[in-house]
Amino acid sequence: MADTASPAWVGLFDLFRIGIGPSSSHTVGPMVAARRFVSELPADGFVSVAVDLYGSLALTGKGHATDQAVMLGLLGERPDTVDPDAVPGMIARLRETRALPGPGGTTLRFDPDADILFHRRESLPQHPNGLAFRAMPREGTPLRRVFFSVGGGFIVEEGEDGASNDGGVPAVPYPFETSASLLAVAEAAGLSIAELQRENERATRDDAEIAEGIARIWAAMGACIDRGLRQTGELPGGLHVRRRAPGLYQRLLNREGRNEVDPLLGMDWVNLYALAVNEENAAGGRVVTAPTNGAAGIVPAVLRYYTTFVPGADQRGIETFLLAAAAVGSLIKRNASISGAEVGCQGEVGSASAMAAAGLAAALGGNNAQVENAAEIGLEHNLGLTCDPIGGLVQIPCIERNALGAAKAINAARLALHGDGIHHVSLDQVIRTMRETGRDMSSKYKETSQGGLAVNAIAC
Repeated sequence: MADTASPAWVGLFDLFRIGIGPSSSHTVGPMVAARRFVSELPADGFVSVAVDLYGSLALTGKGHATDQAVMLGLLGERPDTVDPDAVPGMIARLRETRALPGPGGTTLRFDPDADILFHRRESLPQHPNGLAFRAMPREGTPLRRVFFSVGGGFIVEEGEDGASNDGGVPAVPYPFETSASLLAVAEAAGLSIAELQRENERATRDDAEIAEGIARIWAAMGACIDRGLRQTGELPGGLHVRRRAPGLYQRLLNREGRNEVDPLLGMDWVNLYALAVNEENAAGGRVVTAPTNGAAGIVPAVLRYYTTFVPGADQRGIETFLLAAAAVGSLIKRNASISGAEVGCQGEVGSASAMAAAGLAAALGGNNAQVENAAEIGLEHNLGLTCDPIGGLVQIPCIERNALGAAKAINAARLALHGDGIHHVSLDQVIRTMRETGRDMSSKYKETSQGGLAVNAIAC
């Protein structure tokens, strides 16, 4: 059950995308698909547009703001540039005018309340996150295009061979398809995993562009943490979940002022960083998919831990962290899935935990075997994790789950660095197990809100 039509190589800038919350598969992907559909619409002859949502997009689309994402995409907005604070106004105007700007200066009729249809009892066979766009002509047959949002903001159109967001797959100097081949290729080339990933990134960007891109991603992650520390109040959606990050932030600052000795103080800060990011995500704020929005707090929390608590942490270490994390993320995406709707939350939090563990181990000077071991530990101990968001919202258990995933990643890196890299279970075996577990997992535990906590804790 590899991600539908996953490309052979996935780069750092594919896995880490700046966007908005609350979901990469249910918000970012549908927005990208809607924008692509309307931007490629022929210049004349069409008078109205309608959208059909299937499977998980229909079942949890309201809670994941899929309908709003579709509206924004049809308005021509992009996840990486849309202003989250301007979104409510844009949605309100569209609901009032019931019209979209069409190609060639035309206008298309579109009533969001009537023309976005949630087919909650129907799923398309290719992937649980399916959506279809229909453009109605003045006369004749409607134009229909079907897309699948396969996780992490990636989309695939029906009949395509690969993820379509960024064009074709580049030829890279050091291709790898498994962790075994990654280790072998790196050893033969005399490169660390991060260095090998950097060489592959050079297939599409020069060194200055890579450095600038990584700095931009890390700045966006840091800004998300910092904004999450300041925002107060309840998260949207009706569960009345209050933001906890600002209160915890003040308590930690007060404890520092008292100069108390607490061996686990660093872990409290890691929890804080993860909570801050995922509360921002739940509120529809600016986040970085890492590799998804539902797991967006783990990599930033562990990377902020590195820059804050590790002596000698520097920009080179940040680049090493994210490059090694990307190498691991590409393996998981190629050979299993990062989509909660496909394999459950093991594909989101598990993947992010593995990526963060590998990144931290690499930044701390671990050798390639230790980095692979850190990723294996991080993913292995998230196997079987279900995706059962209460109310279809990316809040409970998702926000706390990121804090736990970050803690697991740090522990996985430390365990691996205390070893010599030799271990009984390989990362390839764990990825394969995750894929098979996802295949066997009931659909009610895969981002449909039809099982688990979603039905046993409705009183929340």
